[in-house]
Amino acid sequence: MTAIPYAEALAEFEPVIGLETHVELGTASKMFCGCATEFGAEPNTQTCPVCLGLPGALPVVNETAIESTIRIGLALHCDIATWCRFARKNYFYPDMPKNFQTSQYDEPLCTDGYLDVQVKGETVRIPIERVHLEEDTGKSLHVGGATGRIHGASHSLVDYNRAGIPLVEIVTKPVTGTGAMPAEVAKAYVTELRDVLRGLGVSDVKMEQGSMRCDVNVSLNKPGQEWGTRSETKNVNSLRSVERAVRSEVERQAYVLREGGRIVQETRHFHEDTGMSTSGRSKEEATDYRNFPEPDLVPIAPDVAWVASLRAALPEAPSVRRRKLVEELGLSENDSEAMVNAGVLDVVLATVAAGASAAEARNWWLGHLAQSANAAGVDAPDLPITPAQVAEVAALVASGSLNAGLARQVVDGVLAGEGSPAEVVAARGLAIVKDEGALSAAVEAAIAADPGAAQKVRDGKVAAVGALVGSVMKATRGQADAGMARALLLEKLGVSE
Repeated sequence: MTAIPYAEALAEFEPVIGLETHVELGTASKMFCGCATEFGAEPNTQTCPVCLGLPGALPVVNETAIESTIRIGLALHCDIATWCRFARKNYFYPDMPKNFQTSQYDEPLCTDGYLDVQVKGETVRIPIERVHLEEDTGKSLHVGGATGRIHGASHSLVDYNRAGIPLVEIVTKPVTGTGAMPAEVAKAYVTELRDVLRGLGVSDVKMEQGSMRCDVNVSLNKPGQEWGTRSETKNVNSLRSVERAVRSEVERQAYVLREGGRIVQETRHFHEDTGMSTSGRSKEEATDYRNFPEPDLVPIAPDVAWVASLRAALPEAPSVRRRKLVEELGLSENDSEAMVNAGVLDVVLATVAAGASAAEARNWWLGHLAQSANAAGVDAPDLPITPAQVAEVAALVASGSLNAGLARQVVDGVLAGEGSPAEVVAARGLAIVKDEGALSAAVEAAIAADPGAAQKVRDGKVAAVGALVGSVMKATRGQADAGMARALLLEKLGVSE
């Protein structure tokens, strides 16, 4: 794909972004029936006449889903409707067993809110257009191709377990004024939104399992001109990919516009391997869906007193909680900003809660773990290691059982699926060697191998012992206690400090 570099594109064009975030609610049953919502069940084992849309089956609204949606709206500073209803959104697709989706169209449950996010030291307010409730679709599985998409597949299968799971859609208004950082703003918004939803306890927000996914809208225009035509990149399923999707689309659209081309309003598919998107289909307008009120469901009229009680019971906002914890731990503003920008502040705080010091937790998540995440192409909090396991490694270092190099090997073993830190230490034999007898042979071998350095130490140049300590560490695969090795070397060379 031909493109213009991101910074160059934003120097010439103004971006407008919008995000539509779909969140599966963590209810025990589906939106309009009693089927289970467990993830990973055998295909088509969690279905019934209602969620399959069989003739004569009538839906009943899930009260917990209504409550969860109102709580989301309140947390996002939305107005809560005193009266609203569901509609039928009509379209044909194999994963829609009813050939329509029960959703909210012109009468959503929550409207006109906002969410403030921090980006590079600036507070950016993201305006929320609506928060509405609907049912999720099933899942199409395209088999036999190289990409998992329908093109090139030999056949397709449909799993309706997901059809009917309560799905909240959170739609922003067009976000302008992001200047040179629309991709960074988009990632910060989805990161903060995920933290809000997790704090409310309404969803597990596991993007890798599809319980939270984003559609990313981008358009470009020349400064002072009308907004351009937008594209919509569908079903982006990681925080890192949200940023990459915006970035790649800015670069692509800038090239098309600079060359005198026209942006087509369409949906696009994001490819994790390349970080770019390809054209999907032309984008429908709302009228194409022929929305009309759902005749089988009564309107919803949330009681004002009930809404007030839900508002009063909201947990503390994640941003407020983080600020308090950062102050309590004595972390600097620079540390806080670095951790927020890297998306690791919550896991750092969780690592501290598990017993590590603030400095140790910060260093791990901004250092070795951040590098590991970058190499794996994932966000650091999504690595297969828990804050408690990181704290366990930090404790082993603090006790002298591991040094920094060995600790990194232990973490790598945990990331590789080799077990807990203690199991990795045992399996790989990584504990520090402190036994004087075990170290003596390595110390004597180091002296014999480098008589020049040994003589410098005897002559009073004690700093030269560092080379000998390095030889001992190499011979013991980094497992020698460096302090003990140094003391033994000086002792055998007849030097005291």
